Amino acid sequence: MASIKHLKRDLNYVMGDIIEAAYIHQMANPKADPKTIDQIVDEAVVTYDEMIVKINDRSQENRGQYLKQVNKELEQKATTLIEKLNTL
Repeated sequence: MASIKHLKRDLNYVMGDIIEAAYIHQMANPKADPKTIDQIVDEAVVTYDEMIVKINDRSQENRGQYLKQVNKELEQKATTLIEKLNTL
């Protein structure tokens, strides 16, 4: 099982990188619709908030298995956000 500290760090880096990439795209393409970038950034922030709540949830019986599921969910959501970013 990965430590909670590493999982939180991964979450922070992944969502931060997605937000940074969105803003870089916006600066590189000033004629592009900024609303789509804002939607991706908002979704990344909401995802971050949801995932941090799940990571901090200590009420789970099998914490190790639960955190593995949270890690998989993080990967899936990050992949979805990256795909949205790549379609711009």
